[in-house]
Amino acid sequence: MLDKFRIGSVDNDNTGVTVILAPEGAVGGVSVRGASPATRETDLLKSENTVEKINAVVLSGGSAFGLEAACGVMDYLYENGSGYDAGGYTVPIVVGASIYDLEKGAFDYPGKAMGYQAAKCADKDMRCGRVGAGKSATVGKILGMKHASPGGLGIAVSKVGGAEVAVISAVNALGDVVDDKGKVLAGTTLMGLNLNTERTLKMKGKADNLLGKNTTISCIITNAKFTKTQMNRLCDIAHDGYARAIKPVHTMYDGDAVFGMASGEAETDFFIFSVAIPDLVAEAIRKAVK
Repeated sequence: MLDKFRIGSVDNDNTGVTVILAPEGAVGGVSVRGASPATRETDLLKSENTVEKINAVVLSGGSAFGLEAACGVMDYLYENGSGYDAGGYTVPIVVGASIYDLEKGAFDYPGKAMGYQAAKCADKDMRCGRVGAGKSATVGKILGMKHASPGGLGIAVSKVGGAEVAVISAVNALGDVVDDKGKVLAGTTLMGLNLNTERTLKMKGKADNLLGKNTTISCIITNAKFTKTQMNRLCDIAHDGYARAIKPVHTMYDGDAVFGMASGEAETDFFIFSVAIPDLVAEAIRKAVK
């Protein structure tokens, strides 16, 4: 399944990185909805810009420091001949985003070496939970880190109209992760009980000391044949899945982003595909905390 893609996750005690490779290139897209993003090469993915295909999406911990991991992925791809033919040289097209996990353990972030390692070992790594970019992720932080719950990395896979698709999400939200009935699965805890973040904030009437220490970042990979414009639209629509599984979402203190990659082997109906994708995104987010 999804034979044109490879997934690799590497971590240490404090942080980690998850790399999604498309060595032969895949049509890219992105949508950033959070107000505190740490991202790389998102302007490149605008529909009107020149380069259509990308070679990797890098999801990492370490806040903006963690964007360095993408340099290691570039080195790996360059060594293996993948990238955009710029004339004299081949330039790997590597995009990505980072979550803020700096306060979960000792100060640490995924650097160039960890990015290279994740790319080198990438295969069909479908592990979920406290691995890769989700290693030190947390959710439910309105009362600070002491009252937060573990986040993680979630992966959900499906088939839609003859095409294969997977969603990989690193979940590090300010808000709670909830089920399809709104019950809190993971979030702020107090005296062993889950608080409801939205309800608590409304009751308090104010938010104290909420900094940009959050963010949920995802990548959709599919073998469908979609254009760059369609991939950007799909990433926009995918945020509906965030809204189904995270409460509140897209806050001023989250850097929520969704990337997309389409390798182009399967014909499918874009409308049907776009209707299905939010539920798959929500499933990946929930698997991250389960």
